[in-house]
Amino acid sequence: MGARKWLIPNPCFSRSTLLSSLASWFPSSTSSLPYIQPTLLLLNLLNGSLLPSHEDPQITNQTLNISQSVTVPNPSPGQQNVGGPSPIWDVPPSNKQMPPLKTFQLTKELVQQRVKDNVVIVTFGNFAFMDFILNWVKQLTDLGMSNLLVGAMDTKLLEALYWKGVPVFDMGSHMSAVDVGWGSPTFHKMGREKVILIDSILPFGYELLMCDTDMVWLKNPLPYLARYPGADILTSSDQVIPTVVDDSLEIWQEVSGALNIGIFHWRPTEAAKKLAKQWKEMLLADDKIWDQNGFNDIVHRQLGPSVDDDRGLVFAFDGNLKMGILPASIFCSGHTYFVQAMYQQLRLEPYAVHTTFQYGGTEGKRHRLREAILFHDPPEYYNPPGGFLSFKPYIPKSLMLNGEHSVESHFTLVNHQIKQIRTALAIASLLNRTLVMPPLWCRIDRLWYGHPGILEGSMTRQPFLCPLDHVFEVNVMLKKLPEEDFGPEIDIREYSILDNPSVPSEVKKSWLNVQLCKEGTQDCDASNDTTLGGLLKFPKHSNEETFMKVFSSFKDVKVIKFSSVLDAFTGFADKEREERFRNRVKRYVGIWCCVPDQDPGHIYYDMYWDEKPGWKAIPPQSPEEDRPPW
Repeated sequence: MGARKWLIPNPCFSRSTLLSSLASWFPSSTSSLPYIQPTLLLLNLLNGSLLPSHEDPQITNQTLNISQSVTVPNPSPGQQNVGGPSPIWDVPPSNKQMPPLKTFQLTKELVQQRVKDNVVIVTFGNFAFMDFILNWVKQLTDLGMSNLLVGAMDTKLLEALYWKGVPVFDMGSHMSAVDVGWGSPTFHKMGREKVILIDSILPFGYELLMCDTDMVWLKNPLPYLARYPGADILTSSDQVIPTVVDDSLEIWQEVSGALNIGIFHWRPTEAAKKLAKQWKEMLLADDKIWDQNGFNDIVHRQLGPSVDDDRGLVFAFDGNLKMGILPASIFCSGHTYFVQAMYQQLRLEPYAVHTTFQYGGTEGKRHRLREAILFHDPPEYYNPPGGFLSFKPYIPKSLMLNGEHSVESHFTLVNHQIKQIRTALAIASLLNRTLVMPPLWCRIDRLWYGHPGILEGSMTRQPFLCPLDHVFEVNVMLKKLPEEDFGPEIDIREYSILDNPSVPSEVKKSWLNVQLCKEGTQDCDASNDTTLGGLLKFPKHSNEETFMKVFSSFKDVKVIKFSSVLDAFTGFADKEREERFRNRVKRYVGIWCCVPDQDPGHIYYDMYWDEKPGWKAIPPQSPEEDRPPW
């Protein structure tokens, strides 16, 4: 049967919004804004001490801020699991040698140690994704779940996880320990490893909840999955239009998005084992087939009829496999969670979020989870050297709400924010501080193809809080660039960082508020004198010398927050430094996509749009124009 074309978004594409009060960011006239995405998900984040680890500096650098559990000896591989899985994070004694590699081979006995209620939860990856893997484990253990296993695709990861007390097995794939790009040969190899893994575990007789490492669990999913005991497979999808408004399975006849294999549950039935075997054989026979495309093709060989009129299951594959599609409102994609906030609008509790539908590679996925306070970083992340610089963005109501939501009104809104962020980046560079990026507002969505602004039938509100990677190249912002060409590195943090419970009290208590004022007015004299309330008045249009003279007195303050950065800084005194700064930040912005029925239909954001008279938000008009504005 010929391969079909499925509309499957690139998984590198892909936030819960975290706002205390929208009104505090806008003039008082904005109180009529119809929709504010509330803070709903601060999930058991712990501000504990680091677990002791094996003395490997590369491993220590990726250690998360994790509270240590009561130490109970881990059973050796092969030992029977009595009374449920042993606790996670049980660190082996430092004077103990690591068992030989063969001890970590995937066997029924090894899996049995981690099973609870006949279910095991599995992910896998290489060392480059260790922080994602530790985050995945931490989210599960915070939910009280320990029936999990991690497959290590390289020995570096296997050793690192062993010394952190994370149950791990050797996948024997001996992959490189570095990050792999989406669509690369190594990426496709990882996909085949997943299928081989599923095909290997199912004959053991245990239910398998298979997960990608770039997703996190927000709620124990096992009771939900148990509601459908007749299902051979329950899978997530890339569905962006709700087919149900409660927590039932999607109506399979209405699902247009591709099935997504980043989250799916397998029961060890004959039908499921047959599917896994044939899927594996398909991929091994043709290394050009992407694993997810292959899964969609093979499952859709037969689709229908319904198994039961009101249970959401459908016969698929060979007509005997019973499949259900998990609701995208609560088993969320990067679009239904970070863009639509569908679960909030439907008043549902999400079980999981998978960082699909985003535009910044691995760094973009990590940043989205950080924005949602769903990523556990090491303690130094929350207390960087030099301290934080934060600012309150000013956005007139008219830019948010007036007129139609169009390409033009969207770029007017975003460009207004870009200009303020550009100034804040310059001040952060000048003061050697880490910039807390502000929340970013958009009027239209970003996709990979032409669209009318938002996806018809979706629940995307306009305007909406958009992820940083909708506008900015997060991967470039975090990349090490040569200082001789691009000036000093400017570190950034997500907009929600100062609300993160992991930020130490010494940071939260060391705070300076800066209010811009018109030079010559009362108390606006460019001094380091603060008011009784800890407020510093600082003149607008200040130069580098004034900034350095005033703020050199506050080097030990952890957080400096400006009430505004509009007209705050006139530029660097050193023109060479100014040029290097411009070279850097020009690369920070990306594209919007796309105007329908145009080729090309994308439009480049421009960090210095305001210096180009007559600048318009239009696609490139010639091949020569189709390049970034730097």
